Amino acid sequence: MNRKMVFGTAGKIVCAEALILIIPLIVSLIYNEKCATSFLITIAISAIVGAALVFFGKTENEVIYAKEGFLTVSLSWILLSLIGALPFTISGEIPNYVDAVFETVSGFTTTGASILTNIEAMSKGMLFWRSLTHWVGGMGVLVFVMAILPNVSKRSIHIMRAEVPGPVKGKLVPKMRDTAKILYLIYIALTVIEIIFLLAGKMSLFDSIVHALGTAGTGGFGAKADSIGSYSDYLQWVITIFMLLFGINFNVYYLLLTRHFKPVFKSSELWTYIGVAVFAVVAITFNIHHMYESIPETIKQASFQVASIMTTTGYSTTDFNLWPTFAKAILFALSLIGACAGSTAGGFKVTRVVILFKKIRSEMKRLAHPRTVKVVNFEGKRLEESTTTGVTVYLAIYIVCYVAVFLAISFFDNFDFETNFTAVSACFNNIGPGLGKVGPMGSFDCYSIASKIILTISMLLGRLEIFPLIIAFMPATWSKVK
Repeated sequence: MNRKMVFGTAGKIVCAEALILIIPLIVSLIYNEKCATSFLITIAISAIVGAALVFFGKTENEVIYAKEGFLTVSLSWILLSLIGALPFTISGEIPNYVDAVFETVSGFTTTGASILTNIEAMSKGMLFWRSLTHWVGGMGVLVFVMAILPNVSKRSIHIMRAEVPGPVKGKLVPKMRDTAKILYLIYIALTVIEIIFLLAGKMSLFDSIVHALGTAGTGGFGAKADSIGSYSDYLQWVITIFMLLFGINFNVYYLLLTRHFKPVFKSSELWTYIGVAVFAVVAITFNIHHMYESIPETIKQASFQVASIMTTTGYSTTDFNLWPTFAKAILFALSLIGACAGSTAGGFKVTRVVILFKKIRSEMKRLAHPRTVKVVNFEGKRLEESTTTGVTVYLAIYIVCYVAVFLAISFFDNFDFETNFTAVSACFNNIGPGLGKVGPMGSFDCYSIASKIILTISMLLGRLEIFPLIIAFMPATWSKVK
């Protein structure tokens, strides 16, 4: 294994974090806040650690294979989170380092789960940093670096495969660096457009940027304790629409820009995503219409919460903890499904759900007609057996990890079933809010240090889709092949 290349690439990522930290530093200086010092110290630490790793990782062999891709992604995300937590602790705004790491990992993984109980007491610089972690982590930290740094490495497709969510990954154009640039240009354009729409609704510039970053990364960190609840109907609808837009596979936007409309309109993933969202809104609207004054208000509330949970953004406009069981059950189901692969959202992914159902149908037909050869097609192409097998294996590991985390936090914190079960779902699927004590009006501060560490790991497992992190900690990965 090429250890030097792994550490060297991780070093470049940490150096990039030092540059990114300059942005919240500028924000804190604009507002004349004391937390500027904490950003300066963290920038220095990040630059030193990054430079040391780059120096240690100097090598002429920069070829990345699958194993190196998994290790690079895992190590980079861990280092980014550990260093990214420092401003919170150094400034004293989150004195407990474990809490600060939880908040930072929640940011980078676009989970949006928080241990904060008084968000509005946070400085502008820290609020901006929380939301910026969403934006950077949404598309992928290493994809970002591939887009801005020349000659990061050869075979960078292995890095993208390890970091970008979904069972099917590929390049939009022949060169990976160009693919990364295209993805980020689309990402930036959508973010800027949302900021403009929010400003048009008379949201302040700071709040517009913070909420656009949170929406783009489908993370959900905001600037107010009631999330989006106190903003106007117009602003709530804007955020609803953009949450749904950022839950769509970014390949769709590339196809639209290049005028390849046919594959877009034939996309089973896209239509399933839209269909599930519409069905959920209609079903919840019928279930909760008696709780609100008018049908338009009910539709707005149902649409916002469906968009937020399905795209795993985590914003809220109402306390859906108080909704009927049927409505909450639909939201929970949406949290498991998630949005499209290749988007910034978390969850199991619509793509995997579609492939899984196609595989089940194929197997049922095979049992009825043993001599016929059944293949699974997706988006007009025949899927390799390795892809369909990968989806079923991922589901098995997903369930095992989910149960293991649930049992672990239940051992350390004897909360009710609803709280613990949905807390795991909220972190593992990178959603943010759960139900019970961790509902939209609650926080994860109620959990013990041990449970916070476990839930932090589960957020990383969910964002990196399990395999990179598990492979990184397998002894066999680091041993030499005999």
